Amino acid sequence: MAKTGKQIEKARAQVQARKYPLAEAVPLLQQVKFAKFDETVELSIRLGVDPKHADQMVRGTVVLPHGLGKSKRVVVIASGEAVAAAEKAGADFVGGEDLVERIQKENWVDFDAVVATPDMMKSVGRLGKVLGPRGLMPNPKTGTVTFEVAKAVAEIKAGKVEFRTDKQGLIHAAVGKISFPADKLRENARALLTSVLRAKPPAAKGKYLRAVTLTSTMGPGVPLDTAEIEAAAKA
Repeated sequence: MAKTGKQIEKARAQVQARKYPLAEAVPLLQQVKFAKFDETVELSIRLGVDPKHADQMVRGTVVLPHGLGKSKRVVVIASGEAVAAAEKAGADFVGGEDLVERIQKENWVDFDAVVATPDMMKSVGRLGKVLGPRGLMPNPKTGTVTFEVAKAVAEIKAGKVEFRTDKQGLIHAAVGKISFPADKLRENARALLTSVLRAKPPAAKGKYLRAVTLTSTMGPGVPLDTAEIEAAAKA
């Protein structure tokens, strides 16, 4: 633990007290890495919204151009022809009431995403206490409640990321692995940030993009230049 503490302090010391353009932040984060595993890189985004008000909630999805570096395990809860379509699309677990019961009775959440057909949502509604706190509840706004299950599964497998503000107005979302080429990490981060900017609710007042930090599982946080992010999104 002491060794890890010294390593993170050494890494933090290499991050200057300024805001970095994304093109500088990504290689810096890769340069100061010290963990012996392939860390996940994520963005922490502070928004000028009050999530207690429904009309200021920020939520959406984006398909990252270079994926996340891992294959997501997808559950599809469906009936009829959609079952075969989900299986053909590569869903990891497919079923109907049987899957609903398993998740409910076993508190089973060994998966990364859930897709459900609209006709199954009455049953899926019983899973709110299990799936809700983990951000896994299917939702029409994120394309996970649909009869087009093959399309939904393909997008999730390709690197579709869901983002939403927490109670503090923060968004935390992964954008890849530390081993990715710098340009691919940068493009993934840019895609997520652009989607968050486009999701700005009309009710949000004042500065929307308050602060953005790029970090990795064990690494230091690198503050990003929000003005540069906003300018790039408009270009």
